[in-house]
Amino acid sequence: MRIFVDENIPIMTVEQLRRLGHDVSDIRGTEEEGLSDDLIWNRACDEKRLFITTDKGFVHYRDREHYGILIIALRKPNRQKINKRVVEAMEQFSDDQWPGLLVVMRDRTMSTWSRNS
Repeated sequence: MRIFVDENIPIMTVEQLRRLGHDVSDIRGTEEEGLSDDLIWNRACDEKRLFITTDKGFVHYRDREHYGILIIALRKPNRQKINKRVVEAMEQFSDDQWPGLLVVMRDRTMSTWSRNS
């Protein structure tokens, strides 16, 4: 699966997703690091990638055409907790289910919303 990770997703998660066979785009350490939310969003959509972030503000993009949004919204996030919830979400849905799907992973719950419903 093609994935775009926001800068707030741990490197360990990027590496694990790649080990699982995903094509992961991560702009950390590039000249694009620090782009605005709109530019990050546009890039993820232009490249037809699932977008993974901890930024709850991206929920507002759910009505636009997209290739999936995964938001990790934890009360006390750390790298291990974020990584665990990303992997759990990725295991819940197949590649063809992500387009148009918003998934919000909280500490113990998961909420979904589909623009295609």
